[in-house]
Amino acid sequence: MRNVSVSLGSRSYHIKVSGGLLARLGTECVPLNLGQRCAVITDSNVGKKFAKTALKSLSVSGFQPVLITVPAGEKSKRLAMLEKCFEELASYRLERKSFIVALGGGVVGDLAGFAAATYLRGVPFVQVPTSLLAQVDSSVGGKTGVNLQSGKNLVGAFYQPRLVLCDLDALQTLPKREYLSGLAEVIKYGIIYDPILFAQLERNLPKLLQRDVSTLSAVIARCCEIKADVVGQDETESGLRAILNFGHTIGHAIENSSGYGKYLHGEAIAIGQVAAAKLSHKILGLPAGDVERIEKLFIRAGLPVKIKLNPARRKKLFAAMLLDKKVSGGEVTFVLAEKIGKVIWGQRVPTKLIEEVLG
Repeated sequence: MRNVSVSLGSRSYHIKVSGGLLARLGTECVPLNLGQRCAVITDSNVGKKFAKTALKSLSVSGFQPVLITVPAGEKSKRLAMLEKCFEELASYRLERKSFIVALGGGVVGDLAGFAAATYLRGVPFVQVPTSLLAQVDSSVGGKTGVNLQSGKNLVGAFYQPRLVLCDLDALQTLPKREYLSGLAEVIKYGIIYDPILFAQLERNLPKLLQRDVSTLSAVIARCCEIKADVVGQDETESGLRAILNFGHTIGHAIENSSGYGKYLHGEAIAIGQVAAAKLSHKILGLPAGDVERIEKLFIRAGLPVKIKLNPARRKKLFAAMLLDKKVSGGEVTFVLAEKIGKVIWGQRVPTKLIEEVLG
């Protein structure tokens, strides 16, 4: 088992990476001194596969779990679904000493985490991410929230989990498209922080595409180490943590302007990262060879690298960009790369250049 620590003083916690962790959920929760009652929040797809194991593990360890299921997909990440969760938590009489388990991908983790942050002004929660994207990114660091019609993640809170369990076995059942989507966040960590990781991904991509457990374990743990390091230095994104948004300014706008669900998160940010690399070349002098390596790796990973935009879609995309959380003083700001492994946040980019790289 690989164990990564997120250092946040009294709110520090562990990320555990291994096979068989779902069956150990209850055992892993016992030392956390949580209340007996708990709610497992999952979605309709994940619940069919894993809810029974999670509930049994919790029950055997002396907890009293209940199950709350939301429809699968990005459209569940909204205020109406959050209210539904609140009503169910109240009907099951969960108290402040109770806790929530987020069992699923990024949508479930963000929704359940925000429910935990706000129900009774905050109850503990445990993340059990079942997608690659959630294991390397959204389950770590305490960002929780829901979307508005106006934009992605516009309502939320920084609220840290008590524990993150990354069960590698769950990734073997993940649909191919979902799995590839997760690789977009994996590649991001190499671009923003670790050129050695990026080179390893170039070499080991075939093994990753085959879901080789040993390769996955090492890569997921390294991604979690990077995110833990960044979050430990800047929990609430006042500076350094912004580097985690590489490719997300355009990516979130693609998700929003095309209607949530057409592009998976990883697909949208793959396009966004390639665009950000091209902007980096124009603005910061990122070597053309690095831009080529970045684009080639996304293509090899089976991810989209460009988007076709007619005038109407282009207008919608730029309108969505202006509603992004990263807008400062009415201007869109970007994370751009000087070289693979080093990025700078808060870069203002002229609209004309964005239009050029999007084609």
